[in-house]
Amino acid sequence: MSNGNRAADAPWIRTRLRTAPGTAVSLAVLVLVTAFLAAAFPRAVDAYETKGLRHDIRTVDASRSVVEVARPQPGLNLPQEQREAEMRTPALERVGDRLLKALPAPLRADAPSVAYGVRATKAIVATEPWLPRPEAIPPQLTYAAQTGLKKHATLSSGAWPTTSGPVTADSREVEGVVTEETAHELKVKAGATIAVPTTDNERITVRITGIVAPRDPLGSYWSADPLLRTPSLVPDPTKPVPQHYWVGSVLLAEDAGPVLLSTAAEPALYWRIPPDPASLTGPDSARLQSVVAALVSGPRLLEVREIAGDTAVVATGLGDVVESNIRMREAISPVIAVAALGIGSVAAVVLLMTGALIGARRRSELALLRARGGSLRGIGGRLLAETSVTVLPAAALGFLLAVAAVGEARWWPGALAAAGVAALVCVALPLRTTLQHIRPTLRGAREDMVSVRPSRRRTVVELTLVVLAVGAVTALLRRGTAAGGGTDLLVSGAPVLVALIVALVLVRLYPLPLRLAARPMARLRGAIGFLSLARAGRASGSGALPLLALLLALATAAFGGSVVAGIGDARDDAALAAVGADARIRGLSERATLPDELVRRVGGLDGVENAAPVRVEFSVNMPEAASGGGSGPGGGGPDVAALVGVDPAAYARLARTTGLPDFPADRLAATGPSAPLPKGTEGATGRVLPVIASPSVAARLGTEPRAVKTLSGHFKVQVVGTVPRVASVVTTNFLMVNSASLEHQEPTTLLLTGSPDPGKLRAAVGESGKEYVVQLRSEERERYVNTPMQAGAERIYLSAVAAGAGYALLAMALSLFQTAPERKTLLARLRTMGLTTGQGRRLLAFEATPQALLAAVGGLFTGWATIALLSPGVDLVPLALAGVAGSDTSPVPLRTDPWSLGLPAVGVVVLAATVAGVQAWWASRRGSITELRAGDSR
Repeated sequence: MSNGNRAADAPWIRTRLRTAPGTAVSLAVLVLVTAFLAAAFPRAVDAYETKGLRHDIRTVDASRSVVEVARPQPGLNLPQEQREAEMRTPALERVGDRLLKALPAPLRADAPSVAYGVRATKAIVATEPWLPRPEAIPPQLTYAAQTGLKKHATLSSGAWPTTSGPVTADSREVEGVVTEETAHELKVKAGATIAVPTTDNERITVRITGIVAPRDPLGSYWSADPLLRTPSLVPDPTKPVPQHYWVGSVLLAEDAGPVLLSTAAEPALYWRIPPDPASLTGPDSARLQSVVAALVSGPRLLEVREIAGDTAVVATGLGDVVESNIRMREAISPVIAVAALGIGSVAAVVLLMTGALIGARRRSELALLRARGGSLRGIGGRLLAETSVTVLPAAALGFLLAVAAVGEARWWPGALAAAGVAALVCVALPLRTTLQHIRPTLRGAREDMVSVRPSRRRTVVELTLVVLAVGAVTALLRRGTAAGGGTDLLVSGAPVLVALIVALVLVRLYPLPLRLAARPMARLRGAIGFLSLARAGRASGSGALPLLALLLALATAAFGGSVVAGIGDARDDAALAAVGADARIRGLSERATLPDELVRRVGGLDGVENAAPVRVEFSVNMPEAASGGGSGPGGGGPDVAALVGVDPAAYARLARTTGLPDFPADRLAATGPSAPLPKGTEGATGRVLPVIASPSVAARLGTEPRAVKTLSGHFKVQVVGTVPRVASVVTTNFLMVNSASLEHQEPTTLLLTGSPDPGKLRAAVGESGKEYVVQLRSEERERYVNTPMQAGAERIYLSAVAAGAGYALLAMALSLFQTAPERKTLLARLRTMGLTTGQGRRLLAFEATPQALLAAVGGLFTGWATIALLSPGVDLVPLALAGVAGSDTSPVPLRTDPWSLGLPAVGVVVLAATVAGVQAWWASRRGSITELRAGDSR
């Protein structure tokens, strides 16, 4: 066969494909799907990283993302004409064009939004009497002559500013405009004039010719320096008591910049270059960070100074934006890598199992070829040709579908992944099938563990794999899972390592208890139990692959389910911590109290299950720390804490409903001198009120009564218990007291549980005035929407878990299909001995159940062990809460989700029993003669 005519290969391959088209099509579909998933995964990662980087740059304040090149006014050693010429539009545009061309890749400018100009770096006091003075302090104004005003604004009233001739430092009148917000706050109207003093004690008259409205108020043209768009009320730092004054900006005509040379405003030239995120991709982030650093304080700054001047500086917050994006990506990557290695391993095992099934079906054919003189090389070559004809087009089509499905990504990672799938199938299937025919085998020999004992070589290989896996897991336990950045393959491969150990150990051990259980079962009258246990106890000699696939799929599903559940729990907890209950009503100011009528009206709304009025007083000074009470300044504990006055019974009900820590309400039941006070009554001096405090405050106060002074009264407090958190405040430094014992009992906050209608709730609160606001836990929860990077990572993980489940089902089906002919023959023979159809179904179901239980129990252990290994190094904050202002960013550890562990395991058992039952039903429809043919040794 090795010396045969090569021209016969094509007819042979065509004949084989026509003989078994179903097998070829099934293999092609499996390879296509696997190649598509393998190619789509890196492309999807690139896609969400690209979207995440662009999203971060687009959504950040323009003042942080813009790259600004600035230099002081031209030196006094230059001729006056040259100084003035450098501050006019033509010179600024020449420098700007050169700067744009010199931008290093991958940084590119958003050309339509680029702005050049001259600005005053120091504000000048405006003394016009018609300008507002909130606290008797006159406003201060800055002046800027910026290019492109007509492109980025519309004229609301008046006229555009112009220059009648060349503006110089000696000019004493120029025109300018202000925005609508500046005009509204500073009471500026078209036609008004503002006097600007010069260094020669003269006056420059700035005539306001018009009011403009920004076309894109949040764009870089107006937001790189927000003062151009919106004035600000700032405190005077020179005053001991804060006094505020207005600071605003006036936009001069484009070529009016030279007039600022005669003022004390210290004018500067600037070029604001906003980045164009549309040209950036996720892999560009590291290079972009390096380029920005080089522009700000590296070799690129020298190139900038050659263009803009020796005193030019580059300022931007773009590097910090990119660094934040990289940190999030590095935090998400290890979680995604766990899914990638898990699903990749399951897919590889399924492909190997497919090759084993195809080889088993063709064993007789290839054994005949081998017996007639066929060489291993010739057989392997023909198998390789047959496989390649089917696999290579399928893998190529899978890659093309991945390219079409996921755009804006690098092509080569996906191409390598698809090529790897094709290479695995093309090499593994012929190689494994050919190696089985190195030596002639007896026809019809049994292959279970009773007759085929594992060889010494196989035992050594398995022991080596187990030792290596155990060593890797031990190293992982010792050094921890927190990698220094990026993806750690040892950490990401934890599910594979644990599943490999469990699979090899279970395959060797599980037949033993089944054989022992079959002995007492043999003494029973029925044969079904004994036969099922006996057959399950024999076990296939190649049962490690399907078990490994199931364990990997179950571990990946458990990890993924725990990640998804952990994200949801973290967001629920963050929303609860921010609101305190299902709804919260409070005043706009901290000291605003809620009228009794509002509390009664809201408490009676439909859907309100419990209403807990709370009095919150922030910044209560704590007494000196008790002796021996902790460490730190002043002896330990916080110097300031929040006082929370509650109705103990109502708050205890709220805590139970919202899942907050148990609240010992009975400890706040004040009696005797600390009994509740009637409203408006002053308490006696020296009253001692029991309080429940946070652990830090309890450590500071100690166990003895301590005097505190609050707006709610002066009294002593004695700690009678601690709780880690309270519903009404975010801070962890607080003390809770019975509000009825306070001299001032009016609530400042109302916490509600239940599901009241938001519209009716806001309407009820609005009847008491606009000084009260409503916060809903559901609306707070909606704030935690995913950024493109978070959404992409979560979507990829869910897809990986779903694909792993599909491959696991396929692995189980392949395992059952491989032994299906043997089971059909067994049922046919037993039916000739009187076995009924129902008994046959029970026999196959009972036979499949032990292996399914083995996979389920092993999967539970593997999933639990994987989560236990990885949880110390997995923080879900980047996936759950990152990007939401004001959210709690304390670590969110990975926790085991019982549903994610239990449901897939139960599904394996149910599926195995179902498949076995269907197979028994199908076999019962066929006659025994079909299965029992003369001369068949099955």
